[in-house]
Amino acid sequence: MTDFTRMSATELVALMARGEASSADIVTAHLDRIHHVEPTIHAFLHVADKALEQAGEVDRRRAAGETLPATAGLPFAVKDVLCTTDMPTTAGSKILEGYYPPYDATVVTKCRAAGLISLGKTNMDEFAMGSSTEHSGYGPTANPWDATRTPGGSGGGSAAAVAACEAPIALGSDTGGSIRQPSAFTGTVGFKPTYGGVSRYGVIALASSLDQVGPVARTVTDAALLQDIIAGHDPHDSTSIPTPWPSMVDAAVAAARNPSVKGLKVGRIKQLDTDGFQPSVRQRYHETLEMLSAEGAEIIDIDAPHFDYAVSAYYLILPAEASSNLAKFDSVRFGLRVTPEGGDATVEDVMAATREAGFGDEVKRRIILGTYALSAGYYDAYYGSAQKVRTLIQQDFTSAFRKVDVLATPAAPHTAFRLGEQLDDPLAMYANDMTTIPANLAGVPGLALPMGLDPENGLPIGLQLMAPAHGDRRLFEVGAAMEIFVNAAFGGPVWSRVPEVAAGGAK
Repeated sequence: MTDFTRMSATELVALMARGEASSADIVTAHLDRIHHVEPTIHAFLHVADKALEQAGEVDRRRAAGETLPATAGLPFAVKDVLCTTDMPTTAGSKILEGYYPPYDATVVTKCRAAGLISLGKTNMDEFAMGSSTEHSGYGPTANPWDATRTPGGSGGGSAAAVAACEAPIALGSDTGGSIRQPSAFTGTVGFKPTYGGVSRYGVIALASSLDQVGPVARTVTDAALLQDIIAGHDPHDSTSIPTPWPSMVDAAVAAARNPSVKGLKVGRIKQLDTDGFQPSVRQRYHETLEMLSAEGAEIIDIDAPHFDYAVSAYYLILPAEASSNLAKFDSVRFGLRVTPEGGDATVEDVMAATREAGFGDEVKRRIILGTYALSAGYYDAYYGSAQKVRTLIQQDFTSAFRKVDVLATPAAPHTAFRLGEQLDDPLAMYANDMTTIPANLAGVPGLALPMGLDPENGLPIGLQLMAPAHGDRRLFEVGAAMEIFVNAAFGGPVWSRVPEVAAGGAK
């Protein structure tokens, strides 16, 4: 019997086009899979109740001879930071429990227009603040490779759902690595587009100058398929780039058919290749670079001196913007409202009680940090200085891309850590994104893909590729070719080796 959950999105689309599978069959298989593994994984906060009905409608229209988008009937998952009218949108926070937005995020609208069928909303760190999905107001998500470990964050739900074959593709958001770091931990492919390449309209904002929506998938081509759907200008988003984007799928398919990195100049960043990384991660990274060199690529050492300050600058800029963005959760307009006992509570009393009850500890920590950084007398010393560092990091990228076509780094400094291991150590948690943060500060695109499994613990290891702003297509060309080489060198596709998930945890 065909297992649709173990197929790529591209394969599922081809099956429906040939009439060899119905959308209802494919959606049913994924809903059954969700039912089977969710007690262990907890990737979803809400499972769509009309997915099968929508699949049946797609099948009816296709059978009637209507011209539908090629992707019509393909299931996908949605990170709960994206507004949806037909499902709750909580951003992983109790302060928005049960909230139904009055509009869809633009990326959700585009997916609906492409005929995609939502399976549900995925778990995440509250308001996307975290690197392990343990800061969710609704409990942590487990890594399908080992249910005692984190799938990363903040988008651990989307990455875990794709890795556990609960969905073939998913939408995520990436503010400092929230797509790419979970991809590294779960053996999936995650893409952060050029800032402005995908609309942020309908995304519950964390840090508006850093947030970007992108795809999570099991192959580079599948990620390209979803990226083509969501990319493009949106007049609702003032930061949206008005120029059209070339097809990422065409680039990925062409590169996969004729994989080559001959003549490609690949940059190795000195500051992101250190003894502080997990030894097995660093070793696999070097093996991958050696493999690329053997295939004809030129490996060039890059000095990016200001990358050493990226995490520090990021954790001033992000909390400052988060403090401003989260001020809207005031108990007055929408969401949770907590009224203190007694009849004389003021608006300020209600607001304070609501935010105290509704926000988790990590959100409170970052709001306090951000408010302090923006306060009178400290703005220039902290937030202003961090923005200057950001400019220097952008200049480091500009200098690097004069010498190389892409930059390659580990997508995370280590493999997935155990749940609870870093929960009481914010600095260790923040360091998880040290390789991914620079791309967000500079607004350049980044692609994470697996480079096999750690020979010591059997967990996925992730590689990150970065290109200049607007160089998204280049990443899919290089990524699709590298996927072929990496799979051949390190034991085949990582996603095909995910352990089966049972009610008691991953075997």
